[in-house]
Amino acid sequence: MSQLSRRQFLRVSAAGLGPGTALGSLLGLGASLAPVTARAQQLRIKDAKATPSVCPYCSVGCATIVHTIEGEIVNIEGDKRSPHSEGCLCPKGAAIYQLHKNPNRATRVLHRKPGATKWEDVELDWAMDRVAELVKKTRDETFIERLENGKLVNCTPAILSLGGATLDNEWNHLQQKLMRGLGVVAIENQARI
Repeated sequence: MSQLSRRQFLRVSAAGLGPGTALGSLLGLGASLAPVTARAQQLRIKDAKATPSVCPYCSVGCATIVHTIEGEIVNIEGDKRSPHSEGCLCPKGAAIYQLHKNPNRATRVLHRKPGATKWEDVELDWAMDRVAELVKKTRDETFIERLENGKLVNCTPAILSLGGATLDNEWNHLQQKLMRGLGVVAIENQARI
């Protein structure tokens, strides 16, 4: 039996504390898991249909490959043919799968009435009608057609449109058109359209 140096002992011990003692010890001794990881990836998408797509997050448009089995998404990864990213995805892009397969994703509409302490489930149609009603009411009450000097501005300063990095390019484009059509001046989103 060979003697471990102090450095080797510390490396094996530290690695053993991480992903499990046996696996950590193997990693600490320099064993490579690359072949096993590659084989596991191949098995996961072995019978999957590969469909080219585009990352929905920013305006770069990195190419992705969506793997499906019987219409169910099983994997999404960067496409190495992409001239933008050559198959690499940013952290948001790497998490696209979670857009579709996240148990914490909101799937129902919650509403809290003014003064209430609890949220309640409401119908989607009711919620959409309520939002439209409040937007119209606010726009009608605050719309400015002309400034005091007579300059035509057609705007409303009382509505703000705030987008986020999880909105896709198509939504951001439509949101811009809608907000500008309403006369909203304060528009911000990740795509910077």
